[in-house]
Amino acid sequence: MNKILRSLKPYPMEELNRIKAQLKEQNIKIYDFGTGDPKEPTDPKIRQALIDAVPEVSQYPSVYGQEKLRKTISKWFKNRFSVELDPKTEIIPSAGSKEAIFHFPLVFIDPEEDKKRVLFGTPAYPVYERGTLFANGIPNPVPLKEEEKFLLRLDKIDKSILEETKIVWINYPHNPTGATASLSYFEEVYGICKEYDIILCSDECYTEIYFDEENKPPSALQVGKENVVVFHSLSKRSGMTGYRSGFVAGDPNIITEYRKYRASFGVASPDFIQAAAIAAWSDEEHVKERREIFKKKRDIFLSFLERIGLEFLYPEASFYIWIKAPKGVSGKEYVLHLLKYGIVVSPGENFCSGIEINQGKCKSDYFRIALVPTPEECIEATKVWEIAHKELLEKKS
Repeated sequence: MNKILRSLKPYPMEELNRIKAQLKEQNIKIYDFGTGDPKEPTDPKIRQALIDAVPEVSQYPSVYGQEKLRKTISKWFKNRFSVELDPKTEIIPSAGSKEAIFHFPLVFIDPEEDKKRVLFGTPAYPVYERGTLFANGIPNPVPLKEEEKFLLRLDKIDKSILEETKIVWINYPHNPTGATASLSYFEEVYGICKEYDIILCSDECYTEIYFDEENKPPSALQVGKENVVVFHSLSKRSGMTGYRSGFVAGDPNIITEYRKYRASFGVASPDFIQAAAIAAWSDEEHVKERREIFKKKRDIFLSFLERIGLEFLYPEASFYIWIKAPKGVSGKEYVLHLLKYGIVVSPGENFCSGIEINQGKCKSDYFRIALVPTPEECIEATKVWEIAHKELLEKKS
């Protein structure tokens, strides 16, 4: 077996699926706040666009993607971020963002070069590290600190590390904490990456789940294109997790190289999925409706968490809430206690890097909830959760 695979812990979402299966066998009602897979229906216009595009004869799609889709993405990006993207040279449709993020280092990391380090913050989406390992790069997790608002601070990284770095991953709004970053932060990171000739990769899958129209999350491409690549997805924005559709955009030289080798991975989206994507990127009304629903669920939980006295990072964007376990209780202990009541959440340890785990540094007082259940289910879950919370505190007192 591949030694890289052997060295990795099970993918966190697979572990959650195993736990949920056990709860079902015990006939325990499940309130699933674990996997970030929202239940809100995909807009009917998007579904109909897919149905109408299913061909009588299905043939191989182009890795380059349909011209109409690339032009639609370009128009959306201009409207949303005021950035012009050339549909011919600066955009590649992808099968969601996960595969694109994973494959990116395979193209741009040369294990024979000194410059093969990949920086990313931790806690983090596991794919930044896993893609690096498969590309024989050097993963370099950087602990994100509460007092620094969970921002990856390149200005505090040793110069010797930056000189060896090929790629930096940033992700704001952030998974798992929900932290956001200002445009000035992007400018600072961009400046450092330019100085050290680092590719700045910005995972922007959650930019469209925000709760303040006056404070929309920015894109890294608003501060520059040179050596900058962004990754977007329709999964959360449009409720299309199962469709697997997104795009990669940015520096035309990088996009050209990336496109050249993507055919080797065989990850082009089917044409009927691209038709659904065109419908999704062309419409904002369904996105506004989804934001309102997520806001309603967020507010239910903010009120609940304040009432029972749990600390949390205030979520200005994304549909995650990063919550601290009660004093004297580890995050993992609290999560396991909630599971007895059918409440599934993700322990902070799920977002540790493999390096932290191997060094025995994977401990967290935090856990993450994903606002997946319906508002009605959220209200029901908080009532069960409050009983579980009081029981644990009584045991500890």
